[in-house]
Amino acid sequence: MRGWRFLAAASLMTGMVAGNAGAAQTAAANDPYIWLEDKDGAKALAWVEAENAKTLPRLQNDPRYQTFYAEALAIASAKDRIPMPEQLAGKILNFWRDADHPQGLWRWTSEADYASATPRWTTLIDLDKLSQAEGKKWVWKGASCLQPEERLCLIALSEGGEDAISYREFDLEAGRFVENGFALPTSKQGAAWLDKDTLLVSRDWGAGSMTQSSYPFVVKMVKRGQPLSAATELYRGAPGDQLGTYAGVMTDAKGNKLVLMQRRQAFFGGDTSVWTPEGGTKKLDIPARAHVVGMIDGRVIFETSDPWGSIAPGTVAWAPLAEVQRGTVRPQVLFAPSATQAVQGVSTTQNRVIVTYIDNVQGRASVFAPSGTGWTSRAVAVPENVSISVASTTDRSDHVFLAVNGFTTPTTLSTFDAAGNAAPRTIKSLPPRFDAQGVAVHQYQATSSDGTKVPYFVVLPKGVKLDGTTPTLMTAYGGFEIARLPTYLGSTGKMWTERGGAFVLANIRGGGEFGPKWHDAGRKTKRQIIYDDFVAVANDLTARKITSPQKLGIYGGSNGGLLMGVEFTQRPDLWKAVTIQVPLLDMVRYEQIAAGSSWVDEYGSVANPAEKAFLEKISPYANIRRGVAYPEPYIWTTTKDDRVGPQHARKFAARLGEYGLPYLFYEDTAGGHSGDADIGQGARLQALQTTYFAQKLMGPATAGAATAAR
Repeated sequence: MRGWRFLAAASLMTGMVAGNAGAAQTAAANDPYIWLEDKDGAKALAWVEAENAKTLPRLQNDPRYQTFYAEALAIASAKDRIPMPEQLAGKILNFWRDADHPQGLWRWTSEADYASATPRWTTLIDLDKLSQAEGKKWVWKGASCLQPEERLCLIALSEGGEDAISYREFDLEAGRFVENGFALPTSKQGAAWLDKDTLLVSRDWGAGSMTQSSYPFVVKMVKRGQPLSAATELYRGAPGDQLGTYAGVMTDAKGNKLVLMQRRQAFFGGDTSVWTPEGGTKKLDIPARAHVVGMIDGRVIFETSDPWGSIAPGTVAWAPLAEVQRGTVRPQVLFAPSATQAVQGVSTTQNRVIVTYIDNVQGRASVFAPSGTGWTSRAVAVPENVSISVASTTDRSDHVFLAVNGFTTPTTLSTFDAAGNAAPRTIKSLPPRFDAQGVAVHQYQATSSDGTKVPYFVVLPKGVKLDGTTPTLMTAYGGFEIARLPTYLGSTGKMWTERGGAFVLANIRGGGEFGPKWHDAGRKTKRQIIYDDFVAVANDLTARKITSPQKLGIYGGSNGGLLMGVEFTQRPDLWKAVTIQVPLLDMVRYEQIAAGSSWVDEYGSVANPAEKAFLEKISPYANIRRGVAYPEPYIWTTTKDDRVGPQHARKFAARLGEYGLPYLFYEDTAGGHSGDADIGQGARLQALQTTYFAQKLMGPATAGAATAAR
């Protein structure tokens, strides 16, 4: 599993690093909307309520809104979706939401029954009932089970969708929470099983145990039946670390165990140490951006974004466990991507390593088997023009579930034996959610400001007249080495492309589409190239007469919300509509807000003069100007977002209002950074956004259009 990249994506946006106080105070003195940074303050929430009261009628009274909402909800709650599998204890587990269970069920079925068209499921946890019984809106955040028995699990639950979670111990065989079992109260935290009576826990232990970006940096050993106050400290980072410090326990089918302490001084890397009861911690001599991603047959698997001896960034490497435990690692290559390739995931089975990767943004997969002092490999047969991901593996067998999908290709779930030679066999397919017969997928390249070719995908109605009049939605992310890949359009296809709209995905720099080099090209003060790439794609769309500025809408969330804010302020002439989702926008004060300081490794810091000057130059909040003909944006966020925080969106909207510039602002009260408290919230947010784009790019609703939509 790519735990390090999951942590990077999950921890996007945190607090303040040492040395920033002076610059932050200067910015605050000139900022009339600091009071909106009081996330749950009465005055700020009253402002939010007033803004929502203006925005919601504008969108929800549009006759198209209810149709869009019904379509989005029907797709999100459909009972013929694929129940994605998790292999545990010889069973297939799944977390499931539908109209009857909007918060979700954790459930299981047998491996044999799962292969049938209608598996018989046994419910383990009903979050709707649990929430009703306890008077809290619990949101599922996953389960971590003790290896190799896979009976005792730690269940992570979030109230309302925040990143802060609580842990409860669950007995998978008995099907119930363990009476007087492990229970860790709410905190931003992590916990790993050392054995059935011992956890390695990072959490808020009290004053001085959390970084300035709100993550834990002290790892302690918690014994069964012991109060948290009696936990024994094993390892600690420092308050100034950008992220936190966490323990991880890795096992393989041969009974090998590796306990790691991962300290993240920077967002993308830090120190990795081996821990043993006898010797304590021993720091590994590996690059800061090299990460342990798996282990089989006593071989530890690494991924690196830094050069490592003769090994290039982006490589999957390995070393014997005994060597790793000694602290001195001499890496050997397992998989080295070419110039057009980038690793997307590394998974392990009982006896094999599965590497999924992309080649010019097309999905691929290979299987690696240990052989003597090296490895043998074989390619997995997969379709063209799709994205590939491993849905589930287990240490108990070489059984692999593979998920495949494309823009117009509904998700399929295939299975194969990693130790054999047979091609994957499809066992489940998602029924089509929209009419894809009327669209075609194209991949083009735009030329950016420095001459670099930037690929992008267009989903275009077949036979459309190329005269610049096609309503088009364009999105991108452009950060944190996260690649945006072809993904089934689903509700976007139903609500947008079926109605004659086009969809564009831009694979701009800052992401991981071509490995670490694609990401590093846009970090910190080099970041303007990301925004230039996005503009280049927009200009290429216009040059091809696919669309035009009067018919082009753009959207993005989180770091993608920052992208939208920059494009809104730098090139307002290129867009008719801009949706800015759960964004960073005040880049001068971002280190002070929520988890902001954890992203200094990506954005830079105002404590550095050169980086401060650049942040001031691009900060959307700092660069709104009176009298400019901006498009009317739609800005939305959530009150429960404790990662980026709603503060950025609020202040940006308030500044637009101060300057007499048009805007729409909406803040949902639940859902956290991802807006996923339940399926109804997701459908509502999608319907509001689609209504906004329809108003801007397709014109006012008509009775005939509304009837046709129904």
